[in-house]
Amino acid sequence: MDNEEHQHAQSIVLGDVDVTRVIEWRGPFTPARGIVPGVEAEVWKENEAWLAPDHWDPDSDNAVVALQTWVLRSGGRTVLVDTGVGSGRERPGTPQFHQREGDFLARLARAGIRPEDVDVVVNTHIHGDHVGWNTTRADGAWVPAFPRAQYLIPAADDAYFGPAGGYGNGRRQDDRLIYEDSIAPIHRAGQAVLWDGAHRIDENLTLEPAPGHTPGSSVLRVASGSDRAVFVGDVLHSPVQILRPACNSCFCLDPAGAAASRRRILERAADERELVVPAHFGGTGAVEVGRDGSGFTLGAWAGSGGR
Repeated sequence: MDNEEHQHAQSIVLGDVDVTRVIEWRGPFTPARGIVPGVEAEVWKENEAWLAPDHWDPDSDNAVVALQTWVLRSGGRTVLVDTGVGSGRERPGTPQFHQREGDFLARLARAGIRPEDVDVVVNTHIHGDHVGWNTTRADGAWVPAFPRAQYLIPAADDAYFGPAGGYGNGRRQDDRLIYEDSIAPIHRAGQAVLWDGAHRIDENLTLEPAPGHTPGSSVLRVASGSDRAVFVGDVLHSPVQILRPACNSCFCLDPAGAAASRRRILERAADERELVVPAHFGGTGAVEVGRDGSGFTLGAWAGSGGR
């Protein structure tokens, strides 16, 4: 799973917030209609001109996804949005992530970010590809990878995926492992901050709930000067969901809630010209959206002349 051509960081400026994208891995991942079951084959084919190669591999019919972290420099602090898969994790239920070895911290270093430089880590939700680099191994134990950071974790997800919720009620065999190696060590170190309702990080950054994908699924809004953006985590897995917002990923725990959150977020993004920044889009990773009657259209991609 090596993508050396994509290891370099990409940057965006949003008002007074500098955004750097650091990619852990990118490539064909799983069958397109497996990851977003409700989107018909014709939709992928009709939009092949822009879906391929960044979001869809027509030859294999696999969705192309990225595992990535967005680094925000705001108000004199460094904020990471999601931390990817991690290295050396036991994930028997997810073969693509099981015992994977990665060099993400080295990639962060090449982007000028040392672990001790990070002030805040945002986990948009507790899934294994969003919390994996929360921790690293030291003397045989999992410890926070970012020793000075405050880790912002949605309280609803912590309750559901933690021991109080039976580690996701045993729905997926990996959920206990994810919590124990990537979340529990943050609690033991006293670096976890559980939030509910909304949480303001600074004058530019605010966390808001977007439940459905998971109980505590959240988005991070950026408002600085005239620029607006919304980092949506897994509210969107593929840009075809902008065209078919009622269609959920196969990973959404509450399909009706996920679809409602998606539509609400896309409506606001279209009305307020927020750049939409999902966790797993390939290509330039972020896109503007517009209204099309009761639906939505894709606008300019970040870095392609739109921003």
